Amino acid sequence: IRPDFADAANNRGIALQELGRTGDALVSFERALAIKPDYAEALNNLGNTLKKLQRNDEALASYARALTVRPDFGQAASNHGLLLHALSRYDEALTSFRRALAIDPDQRYLFGRWLHTKMKVCDWSELDEAFTTLAAGIAAGKLIASPFYILATPLPLPLQRKCAEMVVDAEYPPRNHLPYRGRDAAHGRIRLGYFSGDFRDQVVAYLTAGLFETHDRSRFELTAFSFGSPAEGPIRSRIKAGFDQFIDVGNRSDANVALLARELGIDIAVDLTGFTGHPRTGVFARRAAPLQVNYLGYPGTMGADYMDYLIADATVIPEGQFGHYAEKIAHLPHTYLVNDSRRAAADRTFTRQDVGLPPQCFAFCNVSPCVKITPDDFDIWMRLLTAVNGSVLWLAGTNQTAENNLRREAGARGVSPDRLIFKGHTPLMSDHLAQLQLADLFVDTSHFNAHTTANDALWAGLPVLTRLGDTFAGRVAASLLKAVGLPELITHTPEAYEALAMELATNATKLAALRQRLAANRLTYPLFDTALFTRHIEAAYTVMWERHQAGLPPDHLTIRP
Repeated sequence: IRPDFADAANNRGIALQELGRTGDALVSFERALAIKPDYAEALNNLGNTLKKLQRNDEALASYARALTVRPDFGQAASNHGLLLHALSRYDEALTSFRRALAIDPDQRYLFGRWLHTKMKVCDWSELDEAFTTLAAGIAAGKLIASPFYILATPLPLPLQRKCAEMVVDAEYPPRNHLPYRGRDAAHGRIRLGYFSGDFRDQVVAYLTAGLFETHDRSRFELTAFSFGSPAEGPIRSRIKAGFDQFIDVGNRSDANVALLARELGIDIAVDLTGFTGHPRTGVFARRAAPLQVNYLGYPGTMGADYMDYLIADATVIPEGQFGHYAEKIAHLPHTYLVNDSRRAAADRTFTRQDVGLPPQCFAFCNVSPCVKITPDDFDIWMRLLTAVNGSVLWLAGTNQTAENNLRREAGARGVSPDRLIFKGHTPLMSDHLAQLQLADLFVDTSHFNAHTTANDALWAGLPVLTRLGDTFAGRVAASLLKAVGLPELITHTPEAYEALAMELATNATKLAALRQRLAANRLTYPLFDTALFTRHIEAAYTVMWERHQAGLPPDHLTIRP
């Protein structure tokens, strides 16, 4: 009727995006702009589409053009910042987020994105005030941050759950309107569907590869639903071989993926992503399987009624905290964290000189992402460096701005910036594990523990000192230490944490004894026993499914050793 109707072309592009038809959406937005070249909303939408197609330079140009047309377009400024953040251009991202906040401070999730980026570059100016604003916003019911971005903050469990529930209500409400094809009663095996965007060179793949290979195929049938990058590599090939079916669903809509899972008769759908990376929570909002499980990727509640269980252990979620989780809790006996016992350190022997560490020094270590470091942790570490002559702190070299800021913060505390040494990226996991052996003591972060990083350290034989926090994210290292037989490395106050770190740094005999115990325990205790873990998680799946078959609703369950 109106071939020159730019609004209709733009809206059609939005609808096509919702359906996962990215290429067709691109054509619609380009048509809208051909009709109306200064159409800011279409330029913003085109930027979003180009970003999905990984045409990042073009996407940045489209956002910039939208802001030229409409300098007060807060959403375009925020999207510009999001893409810059994804490209690790954090300084520029902060500039865009600040611009967006100046235009529209109440824009959804914007404050959390700005705060997360500040923490990622270790810009701690006005941090306490930001934490207060964050907590007040969530308490007031504002969509101020996405759940993953608040894990490294001091926010308590009730606010973590409220944040998740608000995001689910706004973005992923229940949409259980798909046709349901009943389960074929003839098949005897429990059909597990594992959903992840990280079946590639990512930590989830390294942790779970052994689990998929070890599952009892006489009792379980495994299907992978992969919605991440299809980039091939050794770990992806190994993951693929561990499944009965491996299906790439990255270009399918949430509804299509949920319907596919139903057609395949998946009994238990396991979400390995949660709110991390690029969530596909909409798949579970459409009820992909009779039972849906939150596991591994996101250390917290999804806040959704359609997620039936959360797999945990008694350390990360004590029974008294069950009320802060929307899911029913499935307690595994030792630790919730799966491991791959086939991982090995490199045959190559590294020296301290190879990684930039002084040959004769005590090397404190924390190679977690810098976003987890908060001033309270850093204060303790700097006091340790001051007290232990010649000691250094080995940190992850994630971005230059963070390195510069941390060096400045060290100087402000009277510590030479040269005593902070940043570890470069190590492409091979085996090399990374071998290099970790060069440190003396891993000192953990408090609000958001080292998770996979602490796990790597223990596997490499490096003792981990932690402080037990109040949230799932702040209790993971304690879970790992219990499962490897070193509970004495779990402290409960900042003072006890600092005192034990000092004792271990100055008592070589005690530290050597701990390292010897760890070397023995890593091969005999449950933490790195993939076969034992697999039996326990299979027992949990079995109880879940038997309850469902008996017509019983999900309930908290505990698997015994």
